[in-house]
Amino acid sequence: MTSTAAPAALVVDGAYELAEGGRWVDGRYVYVDILSGRLFELRDDTGLAAPRQLAQLDVPLGAVAPVSDQPGVWIAAAGTGIALLTADSAPEWLDRPEDRTAAPSRMNDGVADPAGRFWAGSMAYDGTHGAGSLYRTDLDGTVVRVLDGLTIANGPAFTADGTTMYLADTAAGTILRCRVDPVSGDLSGGPETFAHLREGEGSPDGMTVDDEGGLWVALWGTGTIRRYHPDGRLLHTVTVPAPHPTSVCLHPSDNRLFVTTARHGVKSPTATSGAVLSVPVPVRGVAACSWRGRR
Repeated sequence: MTSTAAPAALVVDGAYELAEGGRWVDGRYVYVDILSGRLFELRDDTGLAAPRQLAQLDVPLGAVAPVSDQPGVWIAAAGTGIALLTADSAPEWLDRPEDRTAAPSRMNDGVADPAGRFWAGSMAYDGTHGAGSLYRTDLDGTVVRVLDGLTIANGPAFTADGTTMYLADTAAGTILRCRVDPVSGDLSGGPETFAHLREGEGSPDGMTVDDEGGLWVALWGTGTIRRYHPDGRLLHTVTVPAPHPTSVCLHPSDNRLFVTTARHGVKSPTATSGAVLSVPVPVRGVAACSWRGRR
């Protein structure tokens, strides 16, 4: 295992409370500020010069994925459910399953899989143990609860063939690995523990899979990013200049890792907390998948 304090570049000092959900979509890097309900983009063709706000909700916005063949339309994990989102209209809610839970809760991170389904997790505002769930939005718009008993469901990430999903339960310090039927979207057996973080190693947050199958994980609380081999071996640890990295995204055509960070919970935040950073790395990523529903 190697460890580096990489020369991280400050891409955006946005003073975001909880920047998250970084994805590479159609030549641009998109990300959210969860608690303010805002969606932003940085365009590669402008040299990532300045963020542009694409949408704002009056509820927390956990993550988005593009909707296939519908430019400017996003499927979003937001508020208490899943919605279709555009810049100039009210959200179209597909379902709000967290309205039906005992503890006041919100949606959190989410991602589309290679088959075109959208997966997103939830969490209780007060961190109630076991109150979080993982949901799958199928192509017909049906929202299905796939797993429950989680606490803070975070960072769904898929392998290129869509048969393996990694899922973090942040509060438990655990990264789960699930086998997925790429046709039905059903899980093949129960989740297995892929990695467990010990006290002091940080809490697993956003994740992504690189073009070699390695899993990158942002570790809240320690200012570190880890890369794991598919067999679970820890390959590399990168230190970034912010205590709470929240999501990781690899550029698909050059060797840069984009990292969102949070100011939330930082007593004396600097410009790198609540920001977007970039770090040179030896591998690349793939563009975000789209939700292929509602055609």
